[in-house]
Amino acid sequence: MDTPAELKYTSDHEWVRIDGDVATVGITDYAQDALGDVVFVQLPQVGLTAAQSDSVSEVESTKSVSDIYTPLDGEIIEVNSDLESDPAALNSDPYGRGWIFKIKLAVTAAPEGLLDADAYRALVEG
Repeated sequence: MDTPAELKYTSDHEWVRIDGDVATVGITDYAQDALGDVVFVQLPQVGLTAAQSDSVSEVESTKSVSDIYTPLDGEIIEVNSDLESDPAALNSDPYGRGWIFKIKLAVTAAPEGLLDADAYRALVEG
């Protein structure tokens, strides 16, 4: 299981890359493996203001449908429209081409409730 050390993680299996006041969000390698082949991604609406833990998106696979939650408070400012024609990018490159959305953070202080790579690995292994 790939768990890049520079990212933060949620207990709902999303990863977060924070750059200033913008966070990029996707699903973890563990999540994409558990889902199986991803066949559809419902992207969130740009401009949507969401609170931490709000469901903003869905990922449909050959096994199930899973909600995607926003890991932090903020406004969705960009979505990965490439996933509309290539949802399998979530399987093949979850930390790269498979990002789902970017959110402008409501608060730029250190985020609370996110896990580092070691804590996330302990969660899924444990």
